[in-house]
Amino acid sequence: MRFGKESWITYEKSLEREWIIANGISGFGGCSIVGSNGRKHNGLLVGAINSPEERYMILSKLEEYIYINENKYPLFTTKYKDFIIEGYKNQQSFEYDGIPHYRYVVEDVIIDKSIVMKYRENLVAIKYDIKNGSNNISLEVNPLMCFRDLSIYNNKENLVFNKEKIENGLKLIPHIKKDAVINLWVENGIDSKDLDLITEEVYYDIDKTTGDKKPYERFYIPNTVKFKLKPYERKVGYIICTLNYFNKPSGEKIFKEEIGRINKLKNTFNDKRDLAKYLPLAADQFIVERNSTNCKTILAGYPWFLDWGRDAMIAINGLTLATNRLDDCKEILKSFSLYEKDGLIPNMFPGKGREPIYNTVDGSLWFINAAYSLLLYGNDSKTLEFIKEEIYPTIKNIIKFYKKGTKFSIHMEEDGLISAGSGLDQVTWMDVRVNGIVVTPRHGKPVEINALWYNALNIAGLLCSKFEEKKENEYFSLAEKVKKSFYKVFWNEDKKCLYDVVNDNEKDDSIRCNQIWAVSLWFTMLDREKEKKIVDKVFKELYTSYGLRSLSRDNKDYKPYYCGELLKRDMAYHQGTVWAFPLGAFFTAYCKVNDYSKEAIDFVDSLMKDMEDHLKNHCLGTIAEIFDGDFPNTPRGCYSQAWSVGEILRVYYEDILGNRERLNKIKSNIFK
Repeated sequence: MRFGKESWITYEKSLEREWIIANGISGFGGCSIVGSNGRKHNGLLVGAINSPEERYMILSKLEEYIYINENKYPLFTTKYKDFIIEGYKNQQSFEYDGIPHYRYVVEDVIIDKSIVMKYRENLVAIKYDIKNGSNNISLEVNPLMCFRDLSIYNNKENLVFNKEKIENGLKLIPHIKKDAVINLWVENGIDSKDLDLITEEVYYDIDKTTGDKKPYERFYIPNTVKFKLKPYERKVGYIICTLNYFNKPSGEKIFKEEIGRINKLKNTFNDKRDLAKYLPLAADQFIVERNSTNCKTILAGYPWFLDWGRDAMIAINGLTLATNRLDDCKEILKSFSLYEKDGLIPNMFPGKGREPIYNTVDGSLWFINAAYSLLLYGNDSKTLEFIKEEIYPTIKNIIKFYKKGTKFSIHMEEDGLISAGSGLDQVTWMDVRVNGIVVTPRHGKPVEINALWYNALNIAGLLCSKFEEKKENEYFSLAEKVKKSFYKVFWNEDKKCLYDVVNDNEKDDSIRCNQIWAVSLWFTMLDREKEKKIVDKVFKELYTSYGLRSLSRDNKDYKPYYCGELLKRDMAYHQGTVWAFPLGAFFTAYCKVNDYSKEAIDFVDSLMKDMEDHLKNHCLGTIAEIFDGDFPNTPRGCYSQAWSVGEILRVYYEDILGNRERLNKIKSNIFK
């Protein structure tokens, strides 16, 4: 992906596109395509001390000046509270190929800057490839440092370090965390000037739009790095910043290793389209180590989310199975299986010594769905044995507790359907609760939970028949009961679709995206005619190019824009805001009700191309969490979201590439 000056005609326009790189232990870096930081979460090195928690902003950015004769030119772009340094006017191009590349042209000097992280280390390397013209020049670089929690602004304490000279660089010890060691290394340059400066206040435009009252902070500059060149000389130099990394690094080696790793990820599908190249790379960024479990997990979204059970179980098929990372899938499922309690998998893991949080009704049901998908994708005796020994006992426990009742009022009622939630508990994915207000109360029988319940019972029935040789078993008989009840309870004849939630007091006829899973899952209950009507209803009232609206625009509670202060945003979060991840279920459902015809697959592929445009227009190469419900459907929330990426990858592999039929044949062979 390549961009020119038209993409940063103004500073404000330059903030429309960002990039992200990550290191597999929940550290990351990212900023705008002109190198500016539009939000407090932007920076070149965010390091994780206890992955995926305890993430700290360390190196915010580098401010570069080039000196040619008596002239001084900025290459960096920074908006301070009272002025802007407009280095973007000296920037010629920006390119992203999994690695961000900046090109600057000043007089007859060309400077190419690239940035990578070292995998599984809190290390960022910045490479300067300088091609000099006819004058003596110097490139001077000032690092803007701090040590703060990722999601707060700096105060004075975050800018205090003990500083020590080391060979080819500096060692910094943060005053607030003396067991953290930050090193700044220089290769092929000079650590020329010892400084102890505090910057002016850096201003964050994006944070201002989301209601932050004082969206600005200062940084610490410990030194200046200088690269000097004679006329017509070419020099490649590196600045490397590390957290708790003690080996002397080689910039060239770090770049070579990371470029090789990234290119391998981009060739996952051997397809040149952007979606096929960049989404496997985005998927890799979400799969990280969790120290408290000694297992891999899935971050829900960058830049601020940690790992959430529900999100992980929805994202896992696309992030791991579609990208042929079956071992990662097994490790993640095993981790959640080990922490299952009373039929619930964790919705959120805590740090060591603390109990997980289990407030999700759908996480366990998505877990069962993921296990079944793994079985089909793996299609070998090792995977079958893994499911039997590590996962099947957990599946049985989940169903046992859902039947008898467990926490958060989750229980099976007499008709076989699942009811959940009460009071202030929010246990479906529409879970906002703010100032004692339950914004989308879905207590009772939510439609997608019962679609997932039926799906889970059929999966359990198949596994029981395989592992316990019981062809006729309680899971299948209960599934039949659920099927009969589901149609009776949820079908809305007036609107020709499904009710969203049913309880003793009402049948909620709000048109929401939740009903689409009653069509898209492996096992579904309705006849083809009704499934088509659901798909038609969702397409007509909820579809946008980047996802499905969470509520129809015809509803009186519809909120067209997700913006402003937190309370205003929370009130819109599930009340019309577009979510990318349900688009995957819609695409699968559309293909299904049209019998996976070539016309249907081609049509869905054409809609996928609309989503593909998004990869070039927000956070490059990935998919945002949410979008405004109304035009122009501006991306909001996390700029890179696991289940958004995962569901589009799943559809690409299963539906567009034609693997769904193969997976169904595998099912027939396994469960003969």
